[in-house]
Amino acid sequence: MATLSEARFGLIVGGREEPGTNGDYRPVLDPATNEPVAQAAVASPDDARRAMEVAERAFRESPWASDEGARRSKALGKLASLLDSRTDEFARLETLNVGKPLRESRIDIAYVVRTLEYFAGMADKLEGETIPVPGARIDYTIREPLGVTVHIAPWNYPLLLAVRSVAPALAAGNSVVLKPASLTPLSAVAFGRLAPEAGVPDGILNVVPGNGADVGMALVDDPRCASVTFTGSGEVGPTIAEHAARRFVPLTLELGGKGPVLVFPDADLERAAKGVGYGIFQNAGQMCWAASRLLVHESIAGPFVEKVRSIAEGLKLGPGTQDGVEMGPLVSRDQAERVLDYVRDARESGGRVLAGGSKVETPPLSAGNFVRPTVLSDVPASSRAVREEIFGPVLVVRTFRDTEDAIRAANDTPYGLLSAVWTRDLATAHSVARRLETGMVVVNESPTTYPQTPFGGVKSSGVGFEQGMRAVETFTRRKNILLNVGAPRKKAGPS
Repeated sequence: MATLSEARFGLIVGGREEPGTNGDYRPVLDPATNEPVAQAAVASPDDARRAMEVAERAFRESPWASDEGARRSKALGKLASLLDSRTDEFARLETLNVGKPLRESRIDIAYVVRTLEYFAGMADKLEGETIPVPGARIDYTIREPLGVTVHIAPWNYPLLLAVRSVAPALAAGNSVVLKPASLTPLSAVAFGRLAPEAGVPDGILNVVPGNGADVGMALVDDPRCASVTFTGSGEVGPTIAEHAARRFVPLTLELGGKGPVLVFPDADLERAAKGVGYGIFQNAGQMCWAASRLLVHESIAGPFVEKVRSIAEGLKLGPGTQDGVEMGPLVSRDQAERVLDYVRDARESGGRVLAGGSKVETPPLSAGNFVRPTVLSDVPASSRAVREEIFGPVLVVRTFRDTEDAIRAANDTPYGLLSAVWTRDLATAHSVARRLETGMVVVNESPTTYPQTPFGGVKSSGVGFEQGMRAVETFTRRKNILLNVGAPRKKAGPS
């Protein structure tokens, strides 16, 4: 029997799993050891175009789009059930591929299940409206699916952030081509394998792992592409937007953040410290909405920062598959080096390292991509560590004097995805939340979201929102229909 390291994960096109046309497979590495855990097919631009052709034919010829929604609702519900029954299997795939602890991966898979259930309930509830017009006329609108929707997913939450847009697109009646990140394709391919068993018609859900610059752009540029959803870097997002704009293709972009956490003197400091730690160190800080900037009132800064430093120093590092591990490795050697480069830059600019700040160099963890949970202070506001998204377990600390100072510092960033406020005062919570320039604000919470709550940002964090009831509308177009049922025709010329 083949071990997982020998297992092959292909392309899912037209309901079948197959190698790419070039026959290439690449090893997928466990970031805890940098040893192979599987082999993944590498799609080519030709494979991408073929997937788009198959998806477009399935959209036109299958009953998926024309059904009133009951079929789609049932299939998405079955997908949820199948995934739920395989939670341990999928969680292990995520952990071996990304590195996060199994506890976190199980939470991720449960979230995917709930997302599928939520949008299964929406599939038969896409309604139009009637509009009053003069005379014997009836005017109404209907919502129609767009066609073939393209979804380019990131590597930090491989299945969760893929299904976040795939589920509403399917619920709306579209066919889907999903390109998972080349580093982390395993769970997306495994998910695609479930589609036929769930009753999804062949060709409606396709998965094409491959290089973003080649395969991703081939999907975006394909004339059959009717919508693009991209979650990833701020460097790639504008390029995708430019290509989509050439054909006026609607798109949703989620491009990262530099989340501020504002801690006021009246906050529950024990809860707040734990919330800050969870908000930056879960998934080794590899999160678009990571709470990576701590803004703490100067009157409590000393003891509060010490609580956070103690949390960072006390986290147990190790392979995500081991019991008791609280933080795993970063996804790759390159990502670990990128994060450490930010720490070096902060040091050189005068910053102090209060915790962590280095790679783990002792065996057996030295073989993996382990970076110690890091807390930085006294870093100049103009430094890269303060201004740019690090995407690792690095927290930058600064103090504030009063509410105005805190809001200025929080908004002094090109990003605007998520911010957090810790206070017991309801007036402070409301007033500060309204003035923070982010798409989402949590109060007395670490970063938290649900399938029914909108997720998105402002400024350089992207365009559009995912999740929530209106997410399905993103994948539909409104058509207006006007019927003359007996109104006299207007005569030409003056009356």
